[in-house]
Amino acid sequence: MLVGGCVRDALLGLAAVDLDVEVYGIEPAELVDLLASHFPVDLVGESFGVIRLRDFPIDVSLPRRESKRGLGHRGFEIESDPRMDPRDAASRRDFTINAIALDPESGKIFDPFDGAADLKHRVLRHTTDKFAEDPLRVLRGMQFTARFVLQPAPETIELCRQIEPEGLASERILGEWKKLILQGEQPSLGLAFLRDCGWLRHYPELEALIGCEQNPRWHPEGDVWTHTLHCMDEFAAERVGVEREDLVVGFAVLCHDIGKPATTVRSADGRISTKNHGTVGADMARVFLGRMTDEEKLIDEIVPLVARHLAPLQLFGGKAGDAAIRRLACEVDRIDRLVRVAYADQRGRPPLRVERFEAGDWLLERAQALSIDKQAPKPLLMGRHLIELGLKPGPDIGAVLEACFTRQIEGEFNTLEAGLECAQAIIAEAAEARAK
Repeated sequence: MLVGGCVRDALLGLAAVDLDVEVYGIEPAELVDLLASHFPVDLVGESFGVIRLRDFPIDVSLPRRESKRGLGHRGFEIESDPRMDPRDAASRRDFTINAIALDPESGKIFDPFDGAADLKHRVLRHTTDKFAEDPLRVLRGMQFTARFVLQPAPETIELCRQIEPEGLASERILGEWKKLILQGEQPSLGLAFLRDCGWLRHYPELEALIGCEQNPRWHPEGDVWTHTLHCMDEFAAERVGVEREDLVVGFAVLCHDIGKPATTVRSADGRISTKNHGTVGADMARVFLGRMTDEEKLIDEIVPLVARHLAPLQLFGGKAGDAAIRRLACEVDRIDRLVRVAYADQRGRPPLRVERFEAGDWLLERAQALSIDKQAPKPLLMGRHLIELGLKPGPDIGAVLEACFTRQIEGEFNTLEAGLECAQAIIAEAAEARAK
């Protein structure tokens, strides 16, 4: 029988990305031999739990029992049983919408937990109380709710409230957050699911957003939490479909205001301000993301976008010149990504939701004209150029290169020849200063 996500997606009218096939009535070794006689196969898990057809997006497995033996998502003993009752096999699945099976020959549906009805009514419901044995399922609930626009059943919310993370591996946590960001039709629903389950306590940077007041003149939608949820949905509506791009921008949108609770100040006349919340939030974002992944490059791409998410408005308002835009590009590396973050920020403020982000359009157009919309400016001068001018290798080269690059950013030169003249002038100035 076809099982799991491919059946769920077919009932939703979605094309299957891969197929999971569950086979009954055949011993593990016999099944492996049978498949290997037709396909290259890889064996995954214990006791031939999963047989992967190498050249196809197809996983074949026997029905299996999972017995809780330790903590977390991996703390299970798995035993394949080809004689297992299909209902018992389905009961180990997390949600009813994922516990539907389909006989590909007859087209008959096997649905012991009425998942098709839950899918029709857009309800997310766990299959059995064994759900609580795997804490990763709470995060799966988060991303499923967002991807398929589901309403969690009250009993599922209540069960999730009793589950602790149990030392879940960071890569598994990140995997579920990626699905929320990359596939969530309404990421706000997934985040609300975490709040209702009490799991925001494991993400204190996000939990602090709840109830954090904002100036109603600029944020009539409510507190920072409400604003962030609106921003995430606006981001999802404008995804570009490139995984890395959407992942970086999506996480930056999620984190863009996490510095506000630490910086919110109310003046004597009642006005609310959040000075430097971008800079403070950048440091907090690094900690938040660091608990999910050790991929420093990914974090380094996200954090500057959090720090400078207000820059498009600030530069536009200040009628900034090319030098300021080049400096910004050096800070964030990708101005096109920054504009996407700022755009979601501006649109996530109903009823002040903007249709056209003039500041972002202006900045992106200026950056494109300078060829720095998708990359930071690169130094025209290299160390070898200074050595050719007679400068000896050493710390002086680094100082001259830094000074030249600063002048390049400021627009004093834009060709190598002019750069060499600038370097010669800097070297002469340094020599004169030493002579004095």
